[in-house]
Amino acid sequence: MLDALDKKLLRTVADLEGIPKGAYNIRKNGKLLARDVSANINIETNADGTGIIVTIKPGTVNESVHIPVILSQAGLYDVVYNNFIIGEGSDVTIIAGCGIHCGGLEPEGHAGIHEFQVGRKAKVTYVEKHFATGPGRGRRTLNPTTKVFLAEGAQAEMELTQIGGVDEANRVNEAILGPNSVLLITERVMTEGEQTAVSRNEIVLSGENSRANMVSRSVMKGDSKQNFYATMDAQAKCFGHIECDAIIIDNGTNETIPALKAKHPDAELTHEASIGKIASDQLTKLMSLGLTYDEAVNRIIQGFLK
Repeated sequence: MLDALDKKLLRTVADLEGIPKGAYNIRKNGKLLARDVSANINIETNADGTGIIVTIKPGTVNESVHIPVILSQAGLYDVVYNNFIIGEGSDVTIIAGCGIHCGGLEPEGHAGIHEFQVGRKAKVTYVEKHFATGPGRGRRTLNPTTKVFLAEGAQAEMELTQIGGVDEANRVNEAILGPNSVLLITERVMTEGEQTAVSRNEIVLSGENSRANMVSRSVMKGDSKQNFYATMDAQAKCFGHIECDAIIIDNGTNETIPALKAKHPDAELTHEASIGKIASDQLTKLMSLGLTYDEAVNRIIQGFLK
């Protein structure tokens, strides 16, 4: 069912050595490759066949669902619409991600539009990795969208990572937070060569005592370019924080624009941002321990992106 290339991509984007245990949905080249459900997690194709609906029963804990996508078909731009319904009081992990292997001159790409309805006092951890590889020169594009709706007391932790090899990425994150809900987003993106990446984020804190924290880590190598835009819109007594840090190597460029909108007198919003190069004293210290210049740079980058 899975060839050597499929296994390599799954290992990279979803930490899988093969078909996982529990509930899963594996999509390859725009079609369903494999699927299974569990007693508490159901997966079904949506009515128009453009994606899946993942339904998690209330009270489900300590379970996970894998939904990776792999592409290796020249000229394919795959678009999928997925909905996740997280039942009240549950605590689950969803592992997504997309791996592209380009072997020729034709472009390949994927757009995953994911919508999360997180029930009252439920918690979801969402892990998404993007990666592209292959000897081909076709343009590799990944355009993910996540829309999160948190009910009262709900929590969502999102880890969004672009590992490498993606020529163009346009990410959109949107969230609406209900009372006493919590949203944590950590985004890590590395680009090189002529690659570009744009991240647009709109977080609305509409419920009293809601809390949101967004952390962005960006590394630009070569002549690559990244833009990061984030808006927190506080409509009730709440707390929100944006932290965005970028490292520029070679001739990379970055534009970072955090925006805070306080529409309630008891809203508390903060942000911090930094853009700069790797400190020379860090390089000197690592190289004094026997690392080459490139090894020292990579060590610093990996530590920064963790």
